[in-house]
Amino acid sequence: MTRSISGIRNDYHLRELNEADLKKDPIEQFQLWLNEAIEAKVNEPTAMTLATSTSDGKPSARIVLLKKVNQTGFTFFTNYNSKKANQINSNPFAALVFFWAELERQVRIEGRIEKIPADESDAYFFSRPEGSKLGAWASPQSKKIKDRTYLENMVMKYQMQFGNNITRRPKYWGGYLLKPDIIEFWQGRSNRLHDRIEYSHLNGRWILERLAP
Repeated sequence: MTRSISGIRNDYHLRELNEADLKKDPIEQFQLWLNEAIEAKVNEPTAMTLATSTSDGKPSARIVLLKKVNQTGFTFFTNYNSKKANQINSNPFAALVFFWAELERQVRIEGRIEKIPADESDAYFFSRPEGSKLGAWASPQSKKIKDRTYLENMVMKYQMQFGNNITRRPKYWGGYLLKPDIIEFWQGRSNRLHDRIEYSHLNGRWILERLAP
């Protein structure tokens, strides 16, 4: 018999989140929390759920890795022919979620996505290990393939083409930037009375408000 999941729950008690302790700028606050997650050796601290949708609102979500964050927004990289990229092309509004279970924290981000300049994609691509560069060339991401052998043959094809020196970024691979207009910080608290603080970008400045859990 499958165990009932309705009673599975954790009570959160590590920390609290007060408005007085927060940075005025949510990007600075995010960077602070991200650094704390890294220092706490959270598993995959830069992993984030990226939610996109089709032009008619059908949603899709997957885990991607954050590769850069600054005052402009949050940057990640992918195949420009992938499912997520096709959805971004038809509907640029998207959301990100970070969950750092070890710190009982979550960050939700909503905004608009755009491609980053080609030179920035080049710079990141050439900073990657050779195997990762090869994977970007070899994988027709999100497309149906016959079997694993097909993918391995594609890897061999590009290994023969480039050897150990990949000198070009595939034009179908590069970066996206999510420019946020909402960033919510969530700190788990006891009895599901969690702390939720939302920053909304209005008229050129960030407005901070507390939300009910």
